[in-house]
Amino acid sequence: MFTGIIEALAKVENIIKEDTNVHFTFSCPFTNELKIDQSVAHNGCCLTVVSIEGSNYTLTAIDETLKRTNLGDLSIGDVVNVERCMQMGGRLDGHIVQGHVDTTASCIEIINHEGSTEFVFEYNFDDVTVPKGSITVNGVSLTVVQSEKNRFSVHIIPFTLEHTNFGKLKVGDKVNLEFDIIGKYVKRMLSQQGVIS
Repeated sequence: MFTGIIEALAKVENIIKEDTNVHFTFSCPFTNELKIDQSVAHNGCCLTVVSIEGSNYTLTAIDETLKRTNLGDLSIGDVVNVERCMQMGGRLDGHIVQGHVDTTASCIEIINHEGSTEFVFEYNFDDVTVPKGSITVNGVSLTVVQSEKNRFSVHIIPFTLEHTNFGKLKVGDKVNLEFDIIGKYVKRMLSQQGVIS
């Protein structure tokens, strides 16, 4: 379980393909605090630490993860947003994030509002956003501003732009999405009752 509050940026140090798996090696400011078998969200995708060597740690992404996320697009030198799982008794500053990426979206527009930056995303997936609802984009807990079918926008404050990989995002880039878990359960219940299809 995560909150969508990014702790740091992690840099891709190495990528090794093995059959359909990919082993990613990262470095980040809290590598020395990690333990093997610990869960860490990378661009919102929960992965397990399998080895630690000095300032680097390695995790393995299976084929399903690579198909559903943007991790397969990473190259050495790229940076991802990282967050360790939340601690019981801690504050939930973002929203309930599972670290289970639903799909990816494309950034189709970036608008500077002189104080905030608006990012518009488009996706092809059977789920919905609502204005003022929660959405996780590359692991960042955000509030939906504009919401349309298969499209939504968020506004990013300068602090978030500086401390996440939103500062490097360009039109055409692919991001990971995790829709709000409460909304997903409500949609499933309404669908089972035949209220929506």
